[in-house]
Amino acid sequence: MRNPRKTRSATVTAAGTATALALLSACGSGQGEPGSVRSTVASSPGTAERDTASPDAGSGPSAAGKLGVRTGGALGKVVTDSEGRTLYRFDNDAARPSNSTCDGGCARMWPPVLATGARAARGMDPSLLGEVTRADGSQQLTLDGWPLYRFAEDTAPGRAKGQGVGGTWFAAAPDGTKAGAPAPAPVEPLPALSTRDDARLGEIVRDAEGRTLYRFTKDRASPKKPACADSCLKKWKPAKMLARAALKNAKDIDPKLIIPYRRPDDGGVQLTIDGWPLYWFTGDLNPGDTNGQGVGGTWFAIRKTGNLAK
Repeated sequence: MRNPRKTRSATVTAAGTATALALLSACGSGQGEPGSVRSTVASSPGTAERDTASPDAGSGPSAAGKLGVRTGGALGKVVTDSEGRTLYRFDNDAARPSNSTCDGGCARMWPPVLATGARAARGMDPSLLGEVTRADGSQQLTLDGWPLYRFAEDTAPGRAKGQGVGGTWFAAAPDGTKAGAPAPAPVEPLPALSTRDDARLGEIVRDAEGRTLYRFTKDRASPKKPACADSCLKKWKPAKMLARAALKNAKDIDPKLIIPYRRPDDGGVQLTIDGWPLYWFTGDLNPGDTNGQGVGGTWFAIRKTGNLAK
């Protein structure tokens, strides 16, 4: 005859194990890798064990309090909450604009850190702290735009079992980047004025910020009045003339072709190449964009000689 208590216990244990596995699959998982979630299912059938707490019982959203920075180990500097627990960021979220995507079962495994009362740790830039409104209306703490979370499997301060889970969860460094990630290679600044090879347009001119420079076909090489004025200047900004020292840093362009032009509308001294006034386009959101090319059939990127890039 079966023991009813034994049968009921095995059923509840199996159900709890299934729930935990479902939550892991919802939020990403890792197996056999450093920092990944350790399997908590025991080798004997019908039993399971955890360090001290079950992730399907998650601690729920919690206030960060005064943040801390833990140093040492392979992860380097790691941001913690006031209790010393590791804080994480999720690759499926977004930083600009901030967006928190871990809800429901995911949020039970990865409880969001609330922004209320959060303060930066010593040495952290307080301006990097912010907040984002979650789907339930609560305010989640962000670091450089990235929403922050705790991990239910980190059952004691100083642990970082969530590092690398699913290839999407990483401990947060004090500047909001991923802890343990190699530092990005230093980027050499661009010359004050240079050319680059565009896949579609060929050689075009750019400024020190990597912005494409354009010509307006309604301008003239030696205009007494610029054709782009008033409302036109809301989208097309006159490129500033280079300082004398910066002229020496202009690459690939004959300095004799770089001529200043003082605008009559208080727009300052505008950069020209071979007499043609140059502009950058507010619709180009990233360095290298060429969204202004061909606009209205009158705006075109420019070559180093002053000719249109068509």
